[in-house]
Order: sequence, then structure tokens, then C-alpha cells
Amino acid sequence: MAKRRSAADESIQQELKSSGEIPLHIAVIMDGNGRWAKRRGLPRVAGHKMGVDSVRDTVEACAQLGVKYLTLYTFSTENWNRPREEVSTLMRLLLRSLKDETDELHQNDIRLTTIGDISALPVEVQKQLKEAKEKTRNNKRMTLNLALSYSGRWELLEAFRNISSKIKNGEMEPDEINEQCVSEYLTTKNIPDPDLLIRTSGEFRVSNFLLWQIAYTEFFISDVYWPDFRRKHLYEAIKVFQKRERRFGLVSEQIKKKIKGLKDVSKSSKDTA
Repeated sequence: MAKRRSAADESIQQELKSSGEIPLHIAVIMDGNGRWAKRRGLPRVAGHKMGVDSVRDTVEACAQLGVKYLTLYTFSTENWNRPREEVSTLMRLLLRSLKDETDELHQNDIRLTTIGDISALPVEVQKQLKEAKEKTRNNKRMTLNLALSYSGRWELLEAFRNISSKIKNGEMEPDEINEQCVSEYLTTKNIPDPDLLIRTSGEFRVSNFLLWQIAYTEFFISDVYWPDFRRKHLYEAIKVFQKRERRFGLVSEQIKKKIKGLKDVSKSSKDTA
């Protein structure tokens, strides 16, 4: 993760930083490992193993660009239904990656967090995750958030159960429930909603991922299978993101007026400083 950037790569990153907003939070649905392997006559697990290099390059590039949160859809609740051998291999791969990468994450000031039903993971994986999160918990440069044994519907159900329990116990009134309240009961309560969601392999669906959080997220669909995804594809996604107008339910004129107002306030503050 600490490899030296080429001059060309550094130039591209500087151009991205100066040409527009760098997403604060990028979420990625890492899809296509199995199809990548099948096209090469390899077992599905070969695609998962190659995908580790894609994760490493994406994490490094995001940290260099100044992205503050990167959420990777690593293992969904539905993935437990895959063939037992594939699931076992994925767990072993996750365990090895944690052992191999935690020190590098820490050295690069990257914090590791997770969302999902972590209690469903093998005990050894839980232990390694706990150690990795503890070691990196004070890091500030970027947060790498792994969605493990995760589904958006599971997350919402857990939130509703907890809120219902509060109401039942008299700790909350029904009319206190609003969007902010629900957000505070999600596993992402300390993470801003994604600005950009990238999905690889050309599929146009969200696959039960961050269902509440992506209400106003910009989508970028890449035809590239995840094992082939590299920083150049990340840069492409960010370039497209920078060209979009994020209206959040408003119209263009309102957005422009709002931006002008912010600029005027900023200029006024500088003039009186």
C-alpha cells in the first residue's frame, strides 16, 4: 500500500482535486469475481483471490486523493447461501488479508471499521477483526469500512427493533421518530451517507446494500469485473461524479443560488477578517 506514486498518477490525482469535489464517502459493490474466473477457466475462488489486489489499489488511491470514507461490500448476508467450500475459502481469504494488511493500514493512518452481523463470522475472523480495529482505531487519514455479513434490510430491521424497544420501555415517543433518528440507529451512524456508489461488472442493481444511506447517492456502473478494477477506473468514476449536479430534490436554479450564497458569505468573512 505504500508504493511510490508515478509522476503521471500524481498528476492525474492533482487534476482531479483541482477540477471538482472529491467524494467524501465512496461505497463499492465489488462484483464479478466469479465471472472473471469463469472466463479464464478457473475456479470461482481464483477471482476472489485476484480481487484482493483491486482492494489494495483502490484503498491506496482513495487515501491519496483525500477520500475520507471507503465502504466495501465485502460479504453479504445472502453470500452465506453460496457453496460451503466457496464460503470457507472467502473466510480464509478474509482472515489472511487482515493479518497481511493491518500493519500497512496502520502505517498509512487508515482506520478499519465494519458494519454487519459480525457475530455470524467464524470466531477466528472475529478475533482478527477486533485486533485490527483496535490497532487502527485512532487513525485519521481515512476510514476503511468493510460490510461483512451485511444486508440493508437486516440493518433496517435491527434499527426498527431497537427503536420499538425504546418506545415500549417509555424511553422514546413515537413522534420523536424522524430521518435523523433512524440514521442514528443504523450501523453507519458515525459515517456520512455515500456521495458515490461504484458497482463493477456492469450490473444495475443495489443488491441490498446501504438501502437507507444511498437515497441521494450518485451511481457509477463499470463494465469491468472487480479483479480487473484499478485506480484508473476509480478516477473515471470520480470524473463522472464531478460533472453531475447533485440537487437533493431541488432544481438547478435553487442549487446555483445556494452555492452563490455560500460564496458571498465566504467572501464577506474574508473581507471583514
